Amino acid sequence: MLQANYIAQNRDAVVAGLQKKHFKETDKVDQIIAIDEKRRKVKYDLDEVLAQQNSIAKEVGQLFAQGKRDEADVLKAKAPVLKEQGRVLQEQLEGLEKEQHELLISLPNLPHSSVPEGRTPEDNEVVKEVGEIPTLADTAKPHWELMEQYGIIDLALGTKITGAGFPVYIGKGARLQRALVNFFLDNAITAGYKEINPPLVVNTDSATGTGQLPDKEGQMYHATIDDFYLIPTAEVPVTNIHRDDILAEADLPIKYCAYSPCFRREAGSYGKDVRGLNRLHQFEKVEIVQFQTPDKSYETLEGMVKHVEGLLQQLELPYRILRLCGGDMSFASALTYDFEVYSAAQKRWLEVSSVSNFETFQSNRLKTRYKGHEDKKTQLVHTLNGSALALPRIVAALLENHQTAAGTVRLPKALHSYLGFEEIG
Repeated sequence: MLQANYIAQNRDAVVAGLQKKHFKETDKVDQIIAIDEKRRKVKYDLDEVLAQQNSIAKEVGQLFAQGKRDEADVLKAKAPVLKEQGRVLQEQLEGLEKEQHELLISLPNLPHSSVPEGRTPEDNEVVKEVGEIPTLADTAKPHWELMEQYGIIDLALGTKITGAGFPVYIGKGARLQRALVNFFLDNAITAGYKEINPPLVVNTDSATGTGQLPDKEGQMYHATIDDFYLIPTAEVPVTNIHRDDILAEADLPIKYCAYSPCFRREAGSYGKDVRGLNRLHQFEKVEIVQFQTPDKSYETLEGMVKHVEGLLQQLELPYRILRLCGGDMSFASALTYDFEVYSAAQKRWLEVSSVSNFETFQSNRLKTRYKGHEDKKTQLVHTLNGSALALPRIVAALLENHQTAAGTVRLPKALHSYLGFEEIG
């Protein structure tokens, strides 16, 4: 969430940043500034009334002590009038604060200066491309045919049990899922992340704190009786670990990793882009999250990018890194790098990770601060997170890119000790 005082002091820059993200309701900026001016005036008047009340109470006490009862009674008569004025002003202040808060949480984060202009994924900037695109035999198949051929992932069974977008992993398919999760977690732990096993449902405060609400309420599964949301990513519960906390600068960065199923309603459309594992309502992912001081957060972001790179290199998958343009970024992000792996059978790139710096956007909502060890000043931390990694498209690319002319899939060496087998087929 942006801060009202920052908006007031940097009005034109805020509008330009929102326009770079193609946010249409920039008139809200001036509404926030106008409400903040009213709020400050009402707050000043309320403080004046409260000061008068305190002064009268003190003076009345002194007059009684001096035996000047009549003068004390005259002053006491003013107290109910001031009390009513204070009540009215307090209601006005609360109403203005609520109105301002609702406007503030509806604004997306501002993009970092390095974010390229653009509206669609085609406008994203390719930062790096690594690995050779594999050449497959003419008999090569897309992953949805390989899943059926090997009997390792059953989409139809998932549809029977639940609905479309909820696959069932069987035999070596289930073991491959488990191997990838353990491989990703072990790499994160080696890199200094502390493992968390979080709840899979969160309350409204948690979803609002990380920016899922009010932006993505239609994309999350909502348990309405309890007002809980199924998590779209482990980022939500893990980042909320430090909601309302004041951290010590000496403890930063704080690094967490977590495996979780993820639930998303937006699977939606039809066609080749969403066939098989390309888009699901339920999938597994390992997430990495960091809390960092503002002066080091972009250095931390680059380190998280290198961590994801290392995973893809060990999985022997060709990949590229994109810096997302303003129009393709998430609501909460200041800068996002997307990772895509090449799907040789589908002949296209598949997104498998987003690594983002949210700066103070989430921490302002969460009230997550840190205290400097020198000046003892309290300020907002920067939060960062990344997929390391999301499993479905990794599995798709492993099946497609590593299939052989003999009709088997040779899995990368890095997974052998986790799997207990080296190939499928």
